[in-house]
Amino acid sequence: MILRGEYFSPALQMETRLSLFIPNGRGPSGKRSVVYLLHGLCGRSGDYLDYTTLATFAAEGDAILIMPEVARSFYADMRYGLDYFSYVADELPKVCADLFNVDASRERTGVVGASMGGFGALRCALSRPERFGWCAAFSSPGLNLREDFDLKARGLTVEALKGMWGERLINDFQAVLGEGLDYDPRLDVPALARALKGASVKPRIRMACGLSDPFFLADNRRFASEMDTLGFDFGYEEWEGGHDWTFFGTALERALRWGAAL
Repeated sequence: MILRGEYFSPALQMETRLSLFIPNGRGPSGKRSVVYLLHGLCGRSGDYLDYTTLATFAAEGDAILIMPEVARSFYADMRYGLDYFSYVADELPKVCADLFNVDASRERTGVVGASMGGFGALRCALSRPERFGWCAAFSSPGLNLREDFDLKARGLTVEALKGMWGERLINDFQAVLGEGLDYDPRLDVPALARALKGASVKPRIRMACGLSDPFFLADNRRFASEMDTLGFDFGYEEWEGGHDWTFFGTALERALRWGAAL
């Protein structure tokens, strides 16, 4: 079953769109596991249903798939904008546990994302390991946050970054971080992972990036190398592909077959 509709979010103080996929199967307890699928920068809640074969390969599993919509927020509680992280990481799991027949235990709760959604998925899992038992992220940006925005060390200005990355994208970052692109440790994925190095509760994590990804391959390799030293149940894959739905669709199916045991 595919459902698309609106929901009033107290965290956002507005109606926001949700897409859901409810499969035919259920787990042995009679309750479904749950996976939150997070869209990318230019996307919306229906992308995974419209651009992948999700409805085919997930049909006989037991995982209900919840797809929120967060605009270009980087899944952050924004400096100048809405509290999208609180919405996705805190509010939405509680709402879904109440509305749907979901087993909300961390072992049966996953979060998955592509591109900006991969960044959001990693942030959710590493910030809320007691809630999200597993995570899959592919073609993820934002894995080098401190260095990307250390303008003084790089001898750059915000205006120079606009020339390099485009005014629209820098405006998005300013809405999240402030005009000066101030460093925020809550958005630093490697720092969040390091903080869990000695923790007894960690999410299982799988990541992937295409060998022809023009943007994020180097950062994904660097982060994967560091994760191998931090004591996580972690895996990283690469195969031929770019930063597009051909790669994302394959990565999504692999992730769900691993994490949700489809």
